Amino acid sequence: MTLKLSLRELEVFAAIADAESVTRAASTLALSQSAASQALAQLESALGAALFDRIGRRLQLNENGRALLPRARALLDDAAALQGLFGQAALSLRLGASTTIANYLLPQRLAALRRDWPQCKVLLQVANTRDIVAAVAALRVDFGLIEGPCHHPELLATPWQQDELVLIAAAEHPLAQQPLSRASLAAAPWLLREAGSGTREEVERVLLPLLGSLQLEMELGDSEAIKRAVAAGLGISCLSRRVVAELLADGSLVELAAGLPPLARTLWCVRHRDKPVGRSMQEFLQLDAGGGQAGAAQ
Repeated sequence: MTLKLSLRELEVFAAIADAESVTRAASTLALSQSAASQALAQLESALGAALFDRIGRRLQLNENGRALLPRARALLDDAAALQGLFGQAALSLRLGASTTIANYLLPQRLAALRRDWPQCKVLLQVANTRDIVAAVAALRVDFGLIEGPCHHPELLATPWQQDELVLIAAAEHPLAQQPLSRASLAAAPWLLREAGSGTREEVERVLLPLLGSLQLEMELGDSEAIKRAVAAGLGISCLSRRVVAELLADGSLVELAAGLPPLARTLWCVRHRDKPVGRSMQEFLQLDAGGGQAGAAQ
């Protein structure tokens, strides 16, 4: 059988899908705009189908393009793996992570990955859980690590780690100086992450059934900002123990003894249903499994 498609055409197609522009895709691939346009035209001609809807100056994947993209990504990943069969080829990891995971769980793991694979190229997108889910669904990253559950029908989610949540207040906060009831917790001023954050979703999931309601005082888009605002006495919050460990240790924050059951959440690894586990993702997850941390994500 004579192949009508080339890897270069698929590479150009995937780059245009990411950039929504032939010009930007051509720049990414170090091609001329005319060469990129020709490669796309040849691919659409070989398939007998248009892959994009042209909306003004933007190119947006149509139904055909959405069906092709995960398969094109898989072929490109397989081709990259073939190049490394007879040598220690560099890995290329495109990873999305929600902010708490990116700040507190990934640095050591990425450092360990680079020790094993010194030439590994890492592209890390950091955003809240909702945006990372969207990036995985759009195949802008190979997989994502998120703090809340994933409800997207095109994604597969597997447990990655367990994470302990703690109630915190400034050491001088009135609630830190008195016995706590669930009613006093519900009436206290709460500082929470923004809607769309996995931390926000999980805090509400574990606390609302226990407290009935939360008095939202302020929304902040970063857990670092929340813990500093809590330490300044602006209210109370519930965050990952990993996030607040340093301020708990130096006394800037205290853990509220609220008499509640242990609070925990599951951190998840998500990937597209149509995208197989590539070599880079496998190496990353095996690295975690070897450390006894995240074998469930495989």
